Amino acid sequence: MEYRKNDIVTLEIVDCGTDGEGIGKADGFTVFVKDAVIGDTVTAKIMKAKKNYGYGRLMEILNASPYRVEPVCPSARQCGGCQLQAVSYEEQKVFKEKKLRGHLERIGGFTNLPMEPLIGMDEPYHYRNKAQFPVGRNKEGKIVTGFYAGRTHAIIENRDCALGIPENKDVLDRVIAHMEKYNIAPYDEVTGKGLVRHIFVRYGFFTGELMVCLIINGQDLPHQRELVEKLCEIPGMTSISLNMNKKRSNVILGDKVKTIWGKEYITDKIGDISYEISPLSFFQVNPQQTWKLYSKALEYADLHGEETVWDLYCGIGTISLFLAQKAKFVRGVEIVPAAIEDARRNAKLNDIGNVEFFVGKAEEVLPAEYEKNGVYADVIVVDPPRKGCDEMLLKTILKMQPKRVVYVSCDSATLARDLRFLCDNGYELKKVCGVDQFPQTVHVETVVLLSQHRDKSTCLDERGSRQIEMQASRLASLLAQKPDDTIEIDLDLNELDATSAELKATYQEIKDYVLKEFGLKVSSLYISQVKRKCGIEVGENYNLPKSENARVQQCPKEKEDAIKAALKYFAMI
Repeated sequence: MEYRKNDIVTLEIVDCGTDGEGIGKADGFTVFVKDAVIGDTVTAKIMKAKKNYGYGRLMEILNASPYRVEPVCPSARQCGGCQLQAVSYEEQKVFKEKKLRGHLERIGGFTNLPMEPLIGMDEPYHYRNKAQFPVGRNKEGKIVTGFYAGRTHAIIENRDCALGIPENKDVLDRVIAHMEKYNIAPYDEVTGKGLVRHIFVRYGFFTGELMVCLIINGQDLPHQRELVEKLCEIPGMTSISLNMNKKRSNVILGDKVKTIWGKEYITDKIGDISYEISPLSFFQVNPQQTWKLYSKALEYADLHGEETVWDLYCGIGTISLFLAQKAKFVRGVEIVPAAIEDARRNAKLNDIGNVEFFVGKAEEVLPAEYEKNGVYADVIVVDPPRKGCDEMLLKTILKMQPKRVVYVSCDSATLARDLRFLCDNGYELKKVCGVDQFPQTVHVETVVLLSQHRDKSTCLDERGSRQIEMQASRLASLLAQKPDDTIEIDLDLNELDATSAELKATYQEIKDYVLKEFGLKVSSLYISQVKRKCGIEVGENYNLPKSENARVQQCPKEKEDAIKAALKYFAMI
């Protein structure tokens, strides 16, 4: 049977996609339904239809799944930040283990996975030590704050997020009351006018120290002394600052911070290591699980005091300083200069001298140090962004031949790709452990141990490698087609589940975003060029010239920057 937009279908939800959406069938037609839970029987309205699959809106739950629970947050469905809040926590962990295992098997081609049980939380709420609340007006003109609804900039009013700390609401109430009392306007993205853009809160779970930073479209805040007095009534208040951001972009924080009361930073601890955290510092948002994550990485590194370790994509040195407690010497690499400044300051704060930090791209610094200075490593630890490791970096790791590689990943799809490359060239996958760093969401962190000693039964043989590459290429090609093209798929949706960034947004959604935010029209060709530059796989032959000698127009810098902003907005890079 052929289904069209606006048709109503009854579905039994039999699977769950990588973004937490329910997956059901109607006469062989596959429907992805946001907010549906495995085991539900639902009616859904088809919002977008292809030949063999479509996307539906949940209309009614006819028979609730045994895994379905009442969301703690009344805004959970509107907000979209907690994709799994309607699913029991035990089933959330099952979903994340399945997602991790599926990527390693289908993308990586691994069998007989040496997986340890996923590490979950005892209390999977109120774990975030950081929150950024946009400020705007509702339809009635009232000042509101909360979170953006999924893939929009419409603010869902919420001052008491179930993942955040209780102090958030107290801070937001006082700031909004101050704005109303003194007629301070929130920022308007359309006009570029208004003052207060975001309210940024950090909290030290170990120290109890609280930081508030207002991101403003200007230099000063009217009546700031009165606001400081109100905020200082909140227990633990340690730092109050302004961050200046006058750019008309989606980037939340500007480069300049002015402290208007207290310290320039707060302090917190992970394990025995203390960290000074400023508004611009990167710091893991779930310190309780971060300690478990880093402890597992330290366990896998198996350090005995004689090892030289390289920590790549080291941030503010969080893992580096953990490793330095057991290693002979640790060298960290990070591209952000301010993060390296934080790392060096934190090393001094903890009186750790057996560390050295480098500013630069890991894929440039490590090869240069290896080729020019002959550096070596007994253990290499990598914790890359979602796009995974650069190929040059992986090749340098293979040249350096460390005894062990510990890979910490926030994206199991790119993790699987990189592990396949390393295992095809001499390493063995020894251990895998998922860590639930973000309960109620679809994200899962992973720690992996690789060893030099290869067991051929664990890694891909040449034939298996070619098969996986062909499957990955075919799938990437399917997903990279223009939105209006028809895609023939079989409903074993495990194959779709094997993708990562490609499912985040279609080409048309990227085009629409760039047009709305920057007033620029971009082609699918330009989008695919920028995707390749950012390490996102697209079909091998997608948008290539039809004749061998044809010239391919390259994406202009202005449009490339706009497309990159869209990719960041859709969490694809």
